Amino acid sequence: MEPAAVLAFAAIAFTLVVVPGPDWAFVLAAGTHDRVVAPAVGGLMAGYALITLLVAAGVGPLVAGLPLALSGLTVAGAAYLIHLGVRTLRGTGRVGDVDAYAVTASSPARYFIRGVGVSALNPKGLLIFLSVLPQFTRSAGGWPPPAQLATLGGVFVLIVALFYLPLGYAADRILGVRPRVARITTYVAGTAMVLVGVALLVERLVEAAR
Repeated sequence: MEPAAVLAFAAIAFTLVVVPGPDWAFVLAAGTHDRVVAPAVGGLMAGYALITLLVAAGVGPLVAGLPLALSGLTVAGAAYLIHLGVRTLRGTGRVGDVDAYAVTASSPARYFIRGVGVSALNPKGLLIFLSVLPQFTRSAGGWPPPAQLATLGGVFVLIVALFYLPLGYAADRILGVRPRVARITTYVAGTAMVLVGVALLVERLVEAAR
């Protein structure tokens, strides 16, 4: 596979990862408690790895060619983001201090599962893997297309880890000693997830009404 194609995709992938969105909100919410940062980011990585496998297996183009299936995934992802945002907002009132939050925080396993849901059902993430990823495969690249897709997906997953792990642990170091800032950050993260979910639902409804 051509190194230039990998580097070009890595540059685009990094740009997409650093732009705030549902992943950011989820990692910042998890970052207010140190022990769930790694499971939360691990869940995001697992979700994107799952999408990579599906795209590499040929399911991605099939879904992209079925408008109803893509609409269903979008609605499911939007509903999950709203659900997760509401759960996050309900927890803002309990973040009185770091120790209190440690008691009420969900288990690492639950954060891992939530991370899988956030990334695997992230409509924007799905569109990236269905439309952007295939553009960097080369028929004359020497590697079979599934291997190229898997490699590029692995690059994306690696960038997710390299960016979100420091972000999550930095949030814990900065916000953990400032309960009021932690409470505000959690509120902003929850609100962002709800707004993104609602916006996606409205966008889908507008498209369906045309």
